[in-house]
Formats: sequence, structure tokens, C-alpha cells
Amino acid sequence: MTHVGTIYLVGAGPGDPDLLTLRAARLIERASVIVHDGLVSPEILAMASPEARLISVAKKRSKHTLPQDQINALLVKEALEGRDVVRLKGGDPLIFGRGGEEAEDAKAAGVPVQIVPGISAANGAAAATQIALTHRDAASIVSFVAGQCKGLSDQDWSGLAGKGRTLVIYMGVKTAPQIAEKLMADGLAPDMPVAVIENAARTDMRVVRGMLASLPDLVRRERIKSPALIVIGEVTARDNIALANTALEAAR
Repeated sequence: MTHVGTIYLVGAGPGDPDLLTLRAARLIERASVIVHDGLVSPEILAMASPEARLISVAKKRSKHTLPQDQINALLVKEALEGRDVVRLKGGDPLIFGRGGEEAEDAKAAGVPVQIVPGISAANGAAAATQIALTHRDAASIVSFVAGQCKGLSDQDWSGLAGKGRTLVIYMGVKTAPQIAEKLMADGLAPDMPVAVIENAARTDMRVVRGMLASLPDLVRRERIKSPALIVIGEVTARDNIALANTALEAAR
């Protein structure tokens, strides 16, 4: 009977190898096959064995190396041929990482799956910028949404942002104008503070601040590029951002 390998869905965190879990680092170092996203940093990929086969399935907006169903099929094929596969994802596999879809297809094919959590982009950005996503004086609720989901204008975002709440938007750079328009149409104040965090927790991280009404101009003027998070809420107006930027410049 042919041995069936295991698929490991591994979170690579926001890019700094120091932010990997110990288990993630061990799996990367011993893996024979690594199927990785484009957001996985070169420093993390360099931890792989020289004998390891690295397969990139990088995705960019409207341009995918492989469609998701083919990625799922690739993982299953490698495992059914007896190889353990590390599916390496930026952030956490189950937060906008489509790890749930990959796990479902693997289980349907009779392939065992293990999930290794990673520091999500939001957690990494919060730590690097010292923005407390929840704060006793400013926010007791935090929500995560995808900014490029289908039917953005039809989504009900009312109540996700406002006084006492923090909204973190993934993949929202291209749709920043629609996001700002939608949130204001749903009742959010135009002067609600926002922060845009580009390349969170990396050496080239940038943080820019403004108000909700000026979000589209902010993204355009600063030439923000993905990966970037948009954080909306009173927590972004606290002094911690200035302190974090000072610390980042000192580190450089």
C-alpha cells in the first residue's frame, strides 16, 4: 500500500523569521516540498533545505500563478504520491488564507491535514506599529474584513466601525475609494481616524495616517502598494504610532 503524505498548512507570519512559531520553523527546515505564497519572505524561504523543492503559487490581483482549485489539486497530488507537503502562507492559514478550502479538498481525497497557526498580518501590524487594536479607553470590539470581496457594495458593514470599535481591512488598497464611500454611506463619520500600514512588521514598513474621507487621496498620494492593511478607528489616533515610527527609524 502506497504511503500517503501529510499536508501541513503553515502560517509564515508577516515576514520576519523571528516571528515564526518553533513548529513552523522546524517543518520548513525539514520539508522536501514547500508550496508557498508570494507574501512569504525570501528570508523564510532561505530556511528550507537545499534539497527541498520550492513551488511558488504567488497570487496578485487578477493574476494567479495557479487558480485555487489547481493549488488544492497540487497539494493532494504530492501527498498521494507519498510526500509530506508544507503549504506555506503569509500570516495565518485561516485568516483570509484560504486554508479552509485546501483542508476540505485534502480531507475529501483522504489526505491527512495539520494546521500550524501563524501571526496574522493584523497582529503583526499591531505589534510593529504599537496600535492596540483593542484598548480599554478606545475600542472593545475589533473586526476583520476583506476589502476586495465580491459584491463589496452589497456587503452590510454597518456597525463594524465607529466609536469603541476597530475595523481592520485586508486587501483594500485598490478598493480604498469604494471602502471610504461605503463606510460613510453606512453612517461612519468622515473624520474617523485611519491608518494605512504597508509591509507590516518588515524593515520597509510604512505607516500613514489620515481621516476616512481622505483615505482614497492618502493611498494615492503616498503610492501605497500591497501588502497593506487599512485600520479604521480611534485607536489609530493615539500617540503609539509616532513612537513606533521613531523606533523603526532608530532600528534602521
